[in-house]
Amino acid sequence: MTINYPIVKHFLYWLIAFSLLTFIYGTAYGSYNLGTKVILILLPIHMGYFYIIVNWIVPRFFFSGKYIRAFFAVLMVMFLIAVSYRLTEVFIADPYVYQFYKSRDSSFTWDKISHSWWEQLKKPVDFVNAIERSNSVAWICVTLKLFVLWHERKQAVLQAELNFLKGQLHPHFLFNALNNLYALSLNDSPKAPGIILGLSNILRYVLYECSADQVLLKRDIEVLNDYIKLEQIRYEDRLELNVNISNHAGYCKIAPLLMLPLVENAFKHGAAETVDAPWINIELYVSPAELILKISNSKPEHSMIQDKVAIGNIGLSNVQKRLELLYPDKHSFEWFDEDDCFITELNIQLTVNDKN
Repeated sequence: MTINYPIVKHFLYWLIAFSLLTFIYGTAYGSYNLGTKVILILLPIHMGYFYIIVNWIVPRFFFSGKYIRAFFAVLMVMFLIAVSYRLTEVFIADPYVYQFYKSRDSSFTWDKISHSWWEQLKKPVDFVNAIERSNSVAWICVTLKLFVLWHERKQAVLQAELNFLKGQLHPHFLFNALNNLYALSLNDSPKAPGIILGLSNILRYVLYECSADQVLLKRDIEVLNDYIKLEQIRYEDRLELNVNISNHAGYCKIAPLLMLPLVENAFKHGAAETVDAPWINIELYVSPAELILKISNSKPEHSMIQDKVAIGNIGLSNVQKRLELLYPDKHSFEWFDEDDCFITELNIQLTVNDKN
């Protein structure tokens, strides 16, 4: 379960720290009651140290690349915290500990507090102990905080890159869809209204439903089928099209717009640019464990405009980058540019989601 409330997170940080310190001090004193009260006295020092580092030094110096300033700022704060820690011990914690044992044993003496407060404060051994104790808790919490910040920033970068790739893909698909409509409108084709309706359904999916990180795989396949049907209407008998879709998607989910650009690429370069007997083969196999998509299409004997091929590969490179981000070590994606055909092969390891 992810905790989304900062106050709750901080409360848990300090609850764990308090429990750990109470155990350590309680064991050392031979009384967990005394250990609890001493930690309650010293805990504000630990908390102040942590929040000064996290809220002042880290954002102002460390994240700004001012590492030398950050280093000296930490040293200064470390010294001031150690002084505060010792003053708290000298005037509050140590007298309380002394009174605790004195009330139980009237003969109890403690050489540590038999000197003046100034002599106690500047005693090297006790000052070094103060530095060690104040840093142990604060820097454990700082390390955890930096790890959380690093993870959040990494996720933000990945999400920004995915959003960029999605934003790149949507105009690319829309541009090709409008080109298809334009070609039909030139001939006043009676099929244009039906294609417009089909395209509107596909565009609704692309522009709205695909805003989610994952969609139902069966919905993604449904849109894929709609797109293939529209292209069949467009090319009629001029295109030899073989489609074999084995759909056992169930309630599996998948990142949207991974298969559609590959199919679109096959029609764009396999049918639109091939003059003589164009053909496309599409095979999609889905099981609860994996998705396998194989597409092969004919190519023109001589590519007249190399820039068109480069533009068409935008969709392929886009899919490859998204796969690397969304399915690391859980996919394979290859394409083969042969003399007479172009082949793409996609394999994704799926996870089964509960119906609800």
